Amino acid sequence: MMLVKEEQDKKKGELSYLNGEIIRVEGLNAWYGKNHVLKDINISINSNCVTAIIGPSGCGKSTFIRCLNRLHELVPDARVEGKVLLDGVNIYDEGIDPTEIRRRIGMVFQKPNPFPNMSVKDNVLAGLKFSGMKDRKKLDEVLRSCLEKAFLWDEVKDKLDLSGASLSGGQQQRLCIARALAVEPEVLLMDEPCSALDPTATAKIEELIISLKREYTVVVVTHNMQQASRVADYTAFMYLGKIIEYDKTTKLFENPREELTERYITGKFG
Repeated sequence: MMLVKEEQDKKKGELSYLNGEIIRVEGLNAWYGKNHVLKDINISINSNCVTAIIGPSGCGKSTFIRCLNRLHELVPDARVEGKVLLDGVNIYDEGIDPTEIRRRIGMVFQKPNPFPNMSVKDNVLAGLKFSGMKDRKKLDEVLRSCLEKAFLWDEVKDKLDLSGASLSGGQQQRLCIARALAVEPEVLLMDEPCSALDPTATAKIEELIISLKREYTVVVVTHNMQQASRVADYTAFMYLGKIIEYDKTTKLFENPREELTERYITGKFG
């Protein structure tokens, strides 16, 4: 989507995208007990784009995306203040069902986590079966569609009854992506989805990420700046719980506004 207006307030770290916005974060703060890990985050995420979150370890990247679908609150002593607006509605408002939010904003974790006691087929369809869907024809259609979207159908179409854990690491990660897609999310969050994979599997996941933005909005946390430059339309650089800079990926990498961003992407720290 087109970036039509940008306003930056260095004091508050605000940046607004006024066209194609699906998520708007306003004044987001997050804690683990007394540890203040996110500090006044203000950011807008465009629909049908890939947004990368980069920054050194411990800067709050994973916490940030976990706040986008209310996973953060599942951690003991964790709390959040501020707003996360999904299609204009604050997901932290009273009466909002967090389970529904987690369906609409799916998550793929760093380490592939297929359900070990389930077949490939049952892994993909677990969410739909849990919600009560019993139409076998519809389930079969979703199974094939999601495995095709995850670039996995041709590799597993004859292994659907085998354990999901029997697949290779890269296949397991794509299986987890297919499982997330089966419940029809609007947004897909990915937390270091390639960190445990070899270069060949990583290349397949990157190709998949780029293809998914035709139908979904994707937010990817990555330590790999080359990966961010390859897959992301927009990139946010985080440091010590704050967003230091957020812009189109090419602009951020080629002509960063902030000295701290330039130092990080050129390897002077991190």
